[in-house]
Amino acid sequence: MGDEGPGSPVHLLCLAASSGVPLFCRSSSGGAPSRQQLPFSVIGSLNGVHMFGQNLDVQLNSARTEDTTVVWKNFHDSITLIVLSSEEGTSELRLERMLHMVFGAMVLIVGLEELTNIRNVERLKKELRASYCLIDSFLGNSELIGDLTQCVDCVIPPEGSAMQETLSGFAEATGTAFVSLLVSGRVVAATEGWWRLGMPEAVLLPWLVGSLPPQAARDYPVYLPHGSPTVPHRLLTLTLLRGLELCLLCGPRPPLGQLDPQLMERWWQPLLEPLRACLPLGPRALPEGFPLHSDILGLLLLHLELRRCLFTVEPSKDKEPSPEQRRRLLRNFYTLVATTHFPPEPGPAEKQEDTVYPAQMPRACYLVLGPGMGWGNISVSLFIRSQ
Repeated sequence: MGDEGPGSPVHLLCLAASSGVPLFCRSSSGGAPSRQQLPFSVIGSLNGVHMFGQNLDVQLNSARTEDTTVVWKNFHDSITLIVLSSEEGTSELRLERMLHMVFGAMVLIVGLEELTNIRNVERLKKELRASYCLIDSFLGNSELIGDLTQCVDCVIPPEGSAMQETLSGFAEATGTAFVSLLVSGRVVAATEGWWRLGMPEAVLLPWLVGSLPPQAARDYPVYLPHGSPTVPHRLLTLTLLRGLELCLLCGPRPPLGQLDPQLMERWWQPLLEPLRACLPLGPRALPEGFPLHSDILGLLLLHLELRRCLFTVEPSKDKEPSPEQRRRLLRNFYTLVATTHFPPEPGPAEKQEDTVYPAQMPRACYLVLGPGMGWGNISVSLFIRSQ
């Protein structure tokens, strides 16, 4: 679980499963989008070996070389996604979940019908360009972690009760049950309807808004990969303060013009100061003055039943390691714990066996990194609290 090289490349390939025609190829290096592309011969070989296995009823899921991990995933027998990563310590779990998020992003933007019934490859390529910004954010060093944990990134706002009350009243006034307040792709507050959204759209929608360039207002068509993959909805966004956006998921109504400045001012002007106090929560996630031990360098808090998480590496910013290294350590530690102590759901035969020999649930897990990593002793800990 070493530190990843600063320029380690990640390549993502998307192909039509039946023909092997590449739909797009995205790359990143050092956490930033890269124009470096794989040679067509390599793309053909990676897809060819996967198709060869399928013809023999062999499912090829992943492979490792000395310095690269490759994961394949086929969706609906129509789209094949392949990811290659040379980042040190990269796990198959992380890459598998990345591919699921990428396909979810594709459905979110163009809809499932376009992906499962490809009539015009060139037109599909053009339509998928609108998803590049979101997809590239999965390849880079994001400050969010919902792509890996499959939980919604949240923050703890000051005066949360007042914000929740205002948000619920605003939702009722606009006639939509799906409203949220976001800061830098994290949920500050949301209505009950928004929290009932299924996965992966509950993670993808805030992530999409956080990946788009700043804009005062948007009326953005989206499909819901779980809830409505073939019928589009409208995602309305309104910027209250730079970095702080109000999001409404709705049908034909209300029109964007109905959300006029007078309506916005009536609901949100009284909360101007609490809203301003939310702006630093983008990277920090915790309000100023939140009681946290000075030795805590990073924190990942998961509520697995509600599918929400809080992720921050901002405490004690003046200490080593850097925030980027802390994010990698926490992501790698989560992956280690998830693959070691929380394996995938067992099949029917395994469940029957579990009734005789019940598996024990771990209560805690610890990892200590010594000075050889380039900084002093650091411990990474997991604590599990049952309901």
